[in-house]
Formats: sequence, C-alpha cells, structure tokens
Amino acid sequence: MEIHQLRYFCAVARHGTFTRASEVEHVAQPSLSQQILKLEAELGSRLFDRLPRSAKLTVFGQAFLPKAERILRELEEAKTELLEMAGDEKGDVVLGIIPTIAAYLLPALLKGFSARHPLIIVKVVEDITPTLLQRLHQGTIDMAVVALPIPGSELDAAELFEEKFYAVLPESHALARRKSVSLAELNREPFLLLKEGHCFRDSLIAACRKSKMSPNVIFESGQFATILAMVSAGMGVSAVPAMAVQPHPGCRFVPIAGKHSTRKVGVVTLRNHYATRAQQILMKRMQYACGER
Repeated sequence: MEIHQLRYFCAVARHGTFTRASEVEHVAQPSLSQQILKLEAELGSRLFDRLPRSAKLTVFGQAFLPKAERILRELEEAKTELLEMAGDEKGDVVLGIIPTIAAYLLPALLKGFSARHPLIIVKVVEDITPTLLQRLHQGTIDMAVVALPIPGSELDAAELFEEKFYAVLPESHALARRKSVSLAELNREPFLLLKEGHCFRDSLIAACRKSKMSPNVIFESGQFATILAMVSAGMGVSAVPAMAVQPHPGCRFVPIAGKHSTRKVGVVTLRNHYATRAQQILMKRMQYACGER
C-alpha cells in the first residue's frame, strides 16, 4: 500500500469522479484509476461503484475512508512537526468560518496579521457548519469558527465570545421604539429567517422553543442582506446576532430579552490534532480580536 494510493482514493471519494480527482492530483486519469485498482486488489475489496459519470463509495470504501484520511493527516502533521523544529513562524493555516460570522469577524481578525507574520499564510473557507465539520474530519481545514456547542467526542472547542440576539423590525413597527422585546411578543409576526443549514437559524429556533414560541416563517434566505431589505420593505420581522447590528435604512434593531437569546461562538479543532506554531499564533490572534469586542 502506497501513500499516493491513499491520496488518490481520498480525492475520488471527496470529488465523486475519477476525472476531477485526477485533475486535482495532477495525474493522468488512467494512472490514477490503475493505482486505485491496485489498492482494491491489495485490500481484497472494491472501494468504489463505477457509475457512468461518477464514482460512489461502496460499504467497504465508506469504512476505509476515515482510516485513510487519518493516515494522511497524521503523516502531514509529522512532516510539519519536524519542519517546525527549526522554530520559524511560518506555514499555511486553513481557517473555516460560517457565513453569519465571516463578514463581521474576519476584518478585525486579519487586519495587520500578514504584516506582523509575513511567513504565515491564512486561507479562509466560508461554509455552513456541517460542511466545515466534514472538512475538519477530512483534514482539508485546520480549525473552524462556528456557533457552540458542537457534538462529537473527536472535537475540541474553545469559546471566543457570547453575543445577544437582536430583533430586526421595520421602522414603523409598534415595537420598534422599545428598549427590548421578548421572543413571545414576536410570536404572531411574519418571520424572515435564514435557510436550513445556517447555525444561526438553529440557535434562534432553539431560543424560540425555550421561550415556548414558534416563529411564523414566511420567507427564507441564505443572506442577512436580503432579509434586512425585506424587513425594511415592511414584509415582516427577523433576528440577527449582535455582530450583525449595523445601521440599515428602514430597519430598527431591538435587543431580545431573555437568558436564552444568545449564542456562543468558538473555534473547533480535531482532538489530538497537532497544532502548528502558525495555528497557535492565529488562535491567539482570534482570542485577542474577540477580547476587544
């Protein structure tokens, strides 16, 4: 069994086709296919069902995938650890972050970071929480900034901050001049909400359940900007985290009262994952930036 065979296998599993995997791995498709055939022969099991336009993991492939990913991840970490014995502050860090946090946290986080640490390259992947956690397990990102808590015995989480929820109301709304509102007071309102998959939606729905209310959802979007535009047009009400509270024509932001109307944000990493010096430095920068909030 060769390392490149494991790498090719993981690439096909990740991209779903031999063609795309060969492009990513910069190898001719016949060569990649031949290496996977050799791997299957050595393992004594077919790893993929070859479909006309895709490759689907068999039950044996599904069982083998996390083990292959772990081997590749541990090998990469071993190489990195040896290189870092020289003590230089250098290396790449791939940071995953959810959309409802990225636009508000990244400017403060990365401002001036490159000037202070020119040999550390930070690459950012913005996606929803389930996808980021999948990529974390695959080893294609090093850490993820998400809403907590996150289930899973293989994960470690470090809280960065906790923030309140704010109701977003049209300026003409009867509650728009209040100092605070409760979720119960929004129970009968037409609600504009983020689509499923966004963790802020999950946090808000959980807060609603604890407040014994069920939002009357009439519109869903993947962007806060669209929701704010709809609120300003008088189409309904919504809610955003504190970091998203910014002046917007036609909208009023009112704090939501209640102990459940908050969310915690933190950094998630794989347990027993070797944290490189570059990753440690970025983590400290995040903690510092969030401490200034």
